[in-house]
Amino acid sequence: MIHYNRFTLDNGLRVIVHEDPTTPMAVVNVMYDVGARDEDPAQTGFAHLFEHLMFGGSVNIPEYDEPLQMAGGENNAYTTNDLTNYYIELPAENLETAFWLESDRMLSLAFSEKSLEVQRKVVTEEFKEHYINKPYGDVWHKMRELAYSRHPYRWMTIGKELSHIEHAKLDDVKSFFYRHYRPVNAILVVAGKVTTEQVKVLAEKWFGDIASGERYVRNLPVEPPQQEAHKLEIKAKVPLDALYKTYHIYPRKDQRYYTADLLSDILSGGGSSRLHQVLVKEKKLFSNIDCYHFGSLDAGLMAIDGKLVKGVKMKDAEKAIQEELVKVQQQIIPERELQKVKNRVESMLAFEDMGLLSRANNLAFYELLGDASLMNTEFENYERVTAKEIQDEAQLIFSEKNSNTIHYYAGN
Repeated sequence: MIHYNRFTLDNGLRVIVHEDPTTPMAVVNVMYDVGARDEDPAQTGFAHLFEHLMFGGSVNIPEYDEPLQMAGGENNAYTTNDLTNYYIELPAENLETAFWLESDRMLSLAFSEKSLEVQRKVVTEEFKEHYINKPYGDVWHKMRELAYSRHPYRWMTIGKELSHIEHAKLDDVKSFFYRHYRPVNAILVVAGKVTTEQVKVLAEKWFGDIASGERYVRNLPVEPPQQEAHKLEIKAKVPLDALYKTYHIYPRKDQRYYTADLLSDILSGGGSSRLHQVLVKEKKLFSNIDCYHFGSLDAGLMAIDGKLVKGVKMKDAEKAIQEELVKVQQQIIPERELQKVKNRVESMLAFEDMGLLSRANNLAFYELLGDASLMNTEFENYERVTAKEIQDEAQLIFSEKNSNTIHYYAGN
């Protein structure tokens, strides 16, 4: 059980405090309710560009990293299609340094042509390195476009195309910031050797005067049910043929999400899982194969992908996958196998909660989902899933018309 206290400042900033006197450290985690799904389709990659710009200094603090390092702290951030998260870990006695840094860039990020140019170059290089020049780097760009027709999950966090970042204007960047990076769209979690009273004082002092901004109301296009299978062939200079399949699943807050999550674990949770056991060990068709999903807040995708053993034909590899999927559609999985998968999920959730940083991050995430207390009750949703529900969902999810397939061939 993770204990916490919660309060909200007058400007709408939600604050969660998790006291842990057993550590000398403190974590300050700020999660913003904005991700790549909130971008204009003609200006993608902005949420991720912002993650970089936020480290470019604010009006009162030109060098973000320097004072933090002097306080013995470390920081990082990440952006997803759904959210953007910034975190600092530092000795608890220097907690106020983190409040000072985070509040100043929320209040007055330093916008300049120079800063934009520097970060634009960084992001452009990242795009080229990971998505253009890297083997198989383009596959998820292509897969998202194949799987989604309307929803903004059509593009990746890095952006739909390089030109969107290359042509980003300072005014566009500013308007994105003032629309999303406001107290009313943020969650502050403070964890570690702190007290709630101490955090209340610091939160009021450093964040209380920042104008709340307008709450961002999402009105995203809903992806219609897929009515036919989508297929794509790619030939590129890669070492091995690869097969990628995705299937539409459910939003994060839907109970069926937990059924789908367990289903992916049955197929691919470790060395004794079905796909690995049959397709890698026994039939030796794949050098590796995985089944997973993206955990996205809106209706997401379940994926199966693997690299083929040299000489194996694509149609034989795909047929073998299909045979394994038919088994979970036609036979109820044994209770023992289901319990084993549930036990693994339970231990994984418990392991996640061991680190202070992870606890802070999770409290922010569950608050973003609607209620931080979900962190303590999440496993109950897995416990409720029955073997029959897994079979029913396998029939729906792995239906041919719900599938998107990429055959990735090693060419010259």
